[in-house]
Amino acid sequence: MKYIKKYLSCLALLSVLLSCSKSLDYSETTFYNEDAVLSSPNLYKALLTSIYTYLPTDFNGIDGAMRSAASDDAVHVWDLSAIKRFNDGSWSALQPLDDQWGTLYTAIRSANRFLKISAGQTFEDLRYNDGYAEMMLQYNNYPYEARFLRAFFYFELIKRYGDVPLITTPLTVEEANAVKKSTYSQVVDFIVAECDAIIPKLPASYATLPGAETGRATKGAAYALKARTLLYAASPLHNPGNDQAKWIAAATAAKQLMDLQLYSLLRRYREMPNNIGSVELILETRQGFSNTYEAANFPVGYEGGNTGTCPSQNLVDSYEMVANGKGINEPGSGYDPNNPYAGRDQRLGETILADGATWKGSAIQVWDGGRNGKPNERATKTGYYLKKYVIEAVSLSAAAPTTQQHSWMLFRYGEVLLNYAEAMNEVYGPYTTGPGILNMTAYDAVNLVRVRGRMPIFPAGMSQADFKTKLRNERRVELAFEDHRFWDIRRWKIGSSTTDIYGMEVNRSSTGALSYTRKLVETRVWNNKMNLYPIPQNELYINKNLTQNPEW
Repeated sequence: MKYIKKYLSCLALLSVLLSCSKSLDYSETTFYNEDAVLSSPNLYKALLTSIYTYLPTDFNGIDGAMRSAASDDAVHVWDLSAIKRFNDGSWSALQPLDDQWGTLYTAIRSANRFLKISAGQTFEDLRYNDGYAEMMLQYNNYPYEARFLRAFFYFELIKRYGDVPLITTPLTVEEANAVKKSTYSQVVDFIVAECDAIIPKLPASYATLPGAETGRATKGAAYALKARTLLYAASPLHNPGNDQAKWIAAATAAKQLMDLQLYSLLRRYREMPNNIGSVELILETRQGFSNTYEAANFPVGYEGGNTGTCPSQNLVDSYEMVANGKGINEPGSGYDPNNPYAGRDQRLGETILADGATWKGSAIQVWDGGRNGKPNERATKTGYYLKKYVIEAVSLSAAAPTTQQHSWMLFRYGEVLLNYAEAMNEVYGPYTTGPGILNMTAYDAVNLVRVRGRMPIFPAGMSQADFKTKLRNERRVELAFEDHRFWDIRRWKIGSSTTDIYGMEVNRSSTGALSYTRKLVETRVWNNKMNLYPIPQNELYINKNLTQNPEW
């Protein structure tokens, strides 16, 4: 199967036809030749494809660091990386981080323009050409894909900024510089309505359609976006009154996707990253062949290794005991502090490189004097290195470097099950079903994920509160380094409890015996205003109708 063709020559031409400003002060009519696009099927397709290029990843997306390094899941080894400003409180409207305001509105503008020029497009001049019917079968789907992408970009905006301007048509300079905010709820309603409208139109798969392309918006992707949007809208940050109807809506959307029976859990957790053929994958951002992610995250001590995003002890402590499913601090867990990685959830070893783990045929050594420990410059600060998404087969040898294709998971079935379990528990508790299609309990949904992870199912008889705590832990473990924890901290409003970041100090005696000491690595700054990003100050200078987020 083919991924969406990039049509590089066409995109090069489009770069002349289209201007790519990062701000809302862009003229929607400048330097745009619609006739050129409307007369060329290749340019028409390239225009849609160009909108897909705005789909995000978190492969070292913030000054060489993953966003996880701004959560209690990780620490970035480089003190000068801008990611540190998330953690020391020095980010602001004048010095924003992860500044996606302009980029996302550029993407939305592109979608709006495409939707305007695609209305009624039939390429009549080509009607009698061979393959015309097949071409139009594909092209008639493009407006629904563009609407999905626009809705996705709006979700990316509201999870960062809360209330934002809702723009659904191309604007002039004057109009763009005078837009006002819509409320968070209004944008949520728009996203949900768009998903509902396009779900009947989008295909379940492109496998049987012309081109058999992958990586494009599908029925499942629209359901997944709807379910995640509604889950965030139901969460404490945006639902302070705990409106139960919002949780029911989130559970229903997730269950609608589950009932499609298009996706299933992969048999092995370790096979998920960079797996474009996964039965669990709903939508991904595909990247070309490269080794930049490996170069940024290979452990120091291996050729070309520069370390990078290092998992925290906080995250490692979240991995339970495989024999009984208990947390390491629970009585009777069997955890041995002198052999801390023995008998743990297998996902630990499939996500994180701890001392003694095998990497490229040799054991990781994080103790002082070890291959991957101090006094090596750039040695991990936490005692751990990142494994998830890092492709071990890549060579960073100066003489013979190699590359691999990477794929960032935007939506996968495991998340959908956890979304459903969270929403159901908030309304019905762990063990009760709801009306209609809500015929699976939260307990049964999360245990599907547990069993795949080769972990014992959750114990019976848990209270709603205890189930919530354990479920949040399961979500943290299952979705580690998939760009969820940073946002979960905010929507759950638990930032103040995530400021102390720990690592593991490993010492090796003269006899070779190892000892392990949990140590404080960082104490971070948290203020509740950080649940939302500040709107970049330059946008407020341009548009006097915009208001800044509270306390920023």
